[in-house]
Amino acid sequence: MQQRQLGPRTVSAIGLGGMPMSIEGRPDEERSIATIHVALDAGVTLIDTADAYHLHAGEVGHNERLIAKALKEYGSGASDVVVATKGGHLRPGDGSWTQDGSPAHLLEAGRASSDRLGGPIGLYYYHRPDPKVPYEDSIGALQQLLDEGTIELAGVSNASVEQIDIARSILKDKLVAVQNQFSPRFRSSLAELRHCADLGIAFLPWSPLGGIRSARELGGKHEAFQEVAESHGVSPQQVALAWELALAPVVIPIPGASRPESILDSVKAADLVLSDDEMEKLSA
Repeated sequence: MQQRQLGPRTVSAIGLGGMPMSIEGRPDEERSIATIHVALDAGVTLIDTADAYHLHAGEVGHNERLIAKALKEYGSGASDVVVATKGGHLRPGDGSWTQDGSPAHLLEAGRASSDRLGGPIGLYYYHRPDPKVPYEDSIGALQQLLDEGTIELAGVSNASVEQIDIARSILKDKLVAVQNQFSPRFRSSLAELRHCADLGIAFLPWSPLGGIRSARELGGKHEAFQEVAESHGVSPQQVALAWELALAPVVIPIPGASRPESILDSVKAADLVLSDDEMEKLSA
């Protein structure tokens, strides 16, 4: 599989998003662990999670614990895997989402995630800006987590160009990633993608196939992706991921998966080459 840079680390060009394994419609644990193991067998070395990826109020960190268990069971072959997690976005358990970007919360959340994952966190994101807290203060908490060794690298998620620059001014070269929503359906983060490309910072599209429900209907909703997929004899989902990879060498899509078949289809996108004409057609 193609490789991409995540700061000083080299990771697979396609990552695995763990969210579908822990929220509504979650599969049983055995299938989730099998999905993670199949991803590792296929060469995936980046797994994305968050402390808020859970269903019920009393199970904060469900997805982190699941990933930690899967990696432990996989053994020494998982030693090169970078686990990226996030803090500052909360799910009370009633289906809603809230923010807490206070430094006190981020420090507590980062340390708790480190405990669940069993050591220093490879990459830790500020999950979503909290309008009640100055952005600089929230990013300062990430710097403290870096200084104390709780996290190794830092990122920001759901960030604007201005917020990326603020984070970079504080974190310097420890800011290695930006994770924003981006897909054939949702393209308003293109400015942030291009800014990351200019800065040499990894850009990780979340929901790169348009979301859990929309991913299955991608070809039907976006004709160009279906047409290109048919010409290559692959799925439109593969085409979407290959298109994103071709937009800039800093892009690392992290499609979610809850079945081994899904992640196996996704990783093939790293080797799918699209022509200039196809890229123009898909980007139109």
